[in-house]
Amino acid sequence: MKSVLIAYFSRTGKTEKMAQYIAEGLRMSGCKVELHSISKINNESEVIGFDGYVFGCPTYHKDMTNNMKQFLFLAERANLVGKIGGAFGSHTHSGESAVMIYDTMQHVFKMDMTSLGPLNLTEDMVQSAEGPKACQQYGKAVGEMLAP
Repeated sequence: MKSVLIAYFSRTGKTEKMAQYIAEGLRMSGCKVELHSISKINNESEVIGFDGYVFGCPTYHKDMTNNMKQFLFLAERANLVGKIGGAFGSHTHSGESAVMIYDTMQHVFKMDMTSLGPLNLTEDMVQSAEGPKACQQYGKAVGEMLAP
């Protein structure tokens, strides 16, 4: 069974909900999932050993949070080259963080990212009927990339 780490930051709970729904989609595709707040990950050894990675953060002031930036520096040391990945985030107005995380994973970490691009939902969408479905489908798509 392939394993996936979902690491996220959530301030209001919306991005955490997205992480939980993405985890459901990954499980539906047959993956084992570990879900962690980035504040609980203290060194790169805790990131190593997964087949896939999905990172998420909300957008604040057209940027990702400082703790997500620090987490990405930590994750870079885990050498994720060639690993399967995805990125997600919630926002109220603009939504840049998911794109920045996705681009970092693809171009800096050299990961094999989902062709769906980053999953970017408004906070209102996360709470709607469509939000959980979109997250589950995103998780399924990442999971399908891990299928033999």
